Amino acid sequence: MRAPTFDLTLLRTLVAIADTGSVTAAAKRLAYTQSTVSMQLKRLEAQLGLVLHEREGRRVRFTAEGERLITHARKLLTLNEEAWRDMQARQVSGELTLGIPEDYALLLPSVFSYFHQLYPSVGLEVICGTSADLAERVKNAEMDLALVTRQRRSPGGEVIRREPLYWAVGLRHQPLLSDPLPLALYTPGADVFREVAEQALQNAGRQWRVAYTSQSMSGLAPMVMAGLAIAVVTRSMLKPTLKPLDENSGLPALPSIELALHWAPHRPSEPARRLGELIREQLANEWVPV
Repeated sequence: MRAPTFDLTLLRTLVAIADTGSVTAAAKRLAYTQSTVSMQLKRLEAQLGLVLHEREGRRVRFTAEGERLITHARKLLTLNEEAWRDMQARQVSGELTLGIPEDYALLLPSVFSYFHQLYPSVGLEVICGTSADLAERVKNAEMDLALVTRQRRSPGGEVIRREPLYWAVGLRHQPLLSDPLPLALYTPGADVFREVAEQALQNAGRQWRVAYTSQSMSGLAPMVMAGLAIAVVTRSMLKPTLKPLDENSGLPALPSIELALHWAPHRPSEPARRLGELIREQLANEWVPV
């Protein structure tokens, strides 16, 4: 008698519903119709002879059996992915250059480590610089890909993450929030943070002065921590020594910025494509809604 096996497609649909909380959202993630998602969930229940879920309005609530299966499904999908990548990894080799601002490199240590484990024959070179410069260098085919802040004057790239911006001060020491506001900003042209901050203050009729400039948050942080300036940061840049200001601070609200992958104009090499997939997966799993 042949042992029963799970259909990974059905398990992937189950996990998508669990992650998103609804059939509608799962369908969007999987690029299916809602009816297809509902049908696949029913097929899984029919195969097992178990009730795996209950509907609560538009939300899906899983039964105890459903929760148990979700745990198994995650393990099976992970194992399937690992096996697939392991068999493919032996065929991937070559050189690869990634451009990334220093502040964003802190988002990817696990990606770099995992990429090296999967593709030990690939030589990865990481170059730090400003978003504007890196986007231009990729456009000129000087590197394979770059993860940068999407530029307003030359958007391009594939948006893979959005992050709201915050005004931030030191946790223990803060400057007076009166005009002219002392700001710690990126050097002109380094990123859109400076442009966004100055535009917001101008629209609000506030006065400011630039107290400190740097090309990275590691350079700006000491002045902010000392209580001598205010910085503009994303959530991922908020160190334990910094504190975001809310609307009660009297400072104008800031928009969100977009992180984008830029690819060289030629067809991406296999190593570049694989690294791009890992970066996309890592940052999408930590997606910050606008």
